Amino acid sequence: MATKAETTVEDKLRALYDLQLIDSRVDEIRNVRGELPLEVEDLEDDVLGLKTRMDKLKTDLETINYEIGAKKNLIEEAKVLIKKYADQQKNVRNSREFNSLAKEVEFQELEIQLAEKNIKEYKVQIEQKKEVISETKERLSERDSHLKHKKSELDAILAETEKEEKALLAKSEKFEKQIEDRLVQAYKRIRNNVKNGLAVVPVERGASGGSFFTIPPQVQVEIASRKKIITDEHSGRILVDPVLAEEEQQKMHKMFSKI
Repeated sequence: MATKAETTVEDKLRALYDLQLIDSRVDEIRNVRGELPLEVEDLEDDVLGLKTRMDKLKTDLETINYEIGAKKNLIEEAKVLIKKYADQQKNVRNSREFNSLAKEVEFQELEIQLAEKNIKEYKVQIEQKKEVISETKERLSERDSHLKHKKSELDAILAETEKEEKALLAKSEKFEKQIEDRLVQAYKRIRNNVKNGLAVVPVERGASGGSFFTIPPQVQVEIASRKKIITDEHSGRILVDPVLAEEEQQKMHKMFSKI
């Protein structure tokens, strides 16, 4: 193709339509993947969240078991003290000392009762935690299995299309450089504003491709002359004549088959 300064309007139209065909092919490849990458990402987040929850639950269990151990030690220490105070009561010299030791014994007995109550509460918490761990483990297994399936599905699609997509993106960048910046920017703006990404379309049955609005005969003649760039007044798309479109489609089809 000629340099930008020497490029004719027809050359620009062909380059724009070629760019459209390349980008549309990239769109098709990405549509094949569909929502899979997002699904995989969401599943990865779910699995990570469940693993984090499992780790926390296990840490909570360890903490509770540690507390139970501490309470059991407290009970044993209290029993030793009770025996000690009981032995001391046998050798007291007055009732005041006896009553003081009796209060110490009573206090240690209360400590034992409180510790035993705490242990029961901890054991209830352990059962509850174990139930939640079991449910979380089951859900984690299910989500992890689903993630592996979706990853395998995505990897298979990527293996088929990644090479082609990279080659097409390189071609798209190359074709952009052959078109003046203002046209590339206009093309991208139109492409972003339409749902199907079609910024350059051929005239089909007297109307803009994909549109039901008829193009006046005089405008169709101007489009066919390829002397200026014409946009559809309803959709804003750049219009090319069907003959040019057919020629470029055949050319690009050959290029695609080699990628």
